[in-house]
Amino acid sequence: MPLSPRVPDLSALDLLLSVVELGSLGRAAKAHGISQPSASSRIRYLEQLVGVAVLERTTLGSRPTAAGALIVEWARDVVDAAARLDAGVDSLRAQRDSRLRVAASQTIAEYLFPKWLIGLRARMPDTSIALESGNSADVARAVLEGRAGIGFVEGPRLPSGLESHAVGRDRLIVVVAPGHPWAKRGEVGADELARTALIYREAGSGTRNSFERAMGAVGPDWTPDVALELSSTTAIKSAVAAGVAPAVLSSLAVASELAEGILVSPTVTGLDLERQLRAVWPTGQKPTGPARDLYAIARRPI
Repeated sequence: MPLSPRVPDLSALDLLLSVVELGSLGRAAKAHGISQPSASSRIRYLEQLVGVAVLERTTLGSRPTAAGALIVEWARDVVDAAARLDAGVDSLRAQRDSRLRVAASQTIAEYLFPKWLIGLRARMPDTSIALESGNSADVARAVLEGRAGIGFVEGPRLPSGLESHAVGRDRLIVVVAPGHPWAKRGEVGADELARTALIYREAGSGTRNSFERAMGAVGPDWTPDVALELSSTTAIKSAVAAGVAPAVLSSLAVASELAEGILVSPTVTGLDLERQLRAVWPTGQKPTGPARDLYAIARRPI
């Protein structure tokens, strides 16, 4: 049932109790961290709402009127109940903030999450954090099923029931063994790439979904020619370095191999391989507590 508009707000009732307890409007104002004129204004507004005077001002201070004494007694129960509510909410927040479960696709989990974790630890050192790593489809399921409070994905497609927001950008690149013809040539066109058998991540991988979407924009009739399918980025890098076939991977995942000359990345012409990295959560349920802080950290430039 809606409350009557004559019911004063909690801050006014709390101030009234302080005036009666301390015997002075000035001392009550100081206790509440407000000026005396502001305190007087709140009490006047309270009196206007209830329709009766609640305080008598004397040279010795302030004391409740007869009606005010009744309101003070009732107000104590209300303020005490509000204090219990506040304590209960604090307890729920502490319970929520004590543990954070995160789901992240493999590239993000391996190459970005450790940096994010350092920032989150600095903000919330007492929070226990559990990370579930998988492909983008696995992350979506974990968030939808409530196993994770927030997820991070690379793929462009998400199931219904999830809201997503960009936290950064990434670029897919073609990688080959140093002895591959593309390494010597230094570039490969989208048409030639489309005709080549590649090593792929498993279905549901954000990397695979992003690449297939990019290739579909170049040629609607294109279908992937799968030389080998692996569920591990590390295994793919090893297979490429061994000369099995080229692959398309995140630039984050192959930075060290490129620097060491284990893999080579020819320039791809005629193909846009940039993609968004996104945070996901259930539709209508914005992140709170540690999940909100992690989301803010993830949005910072890499």
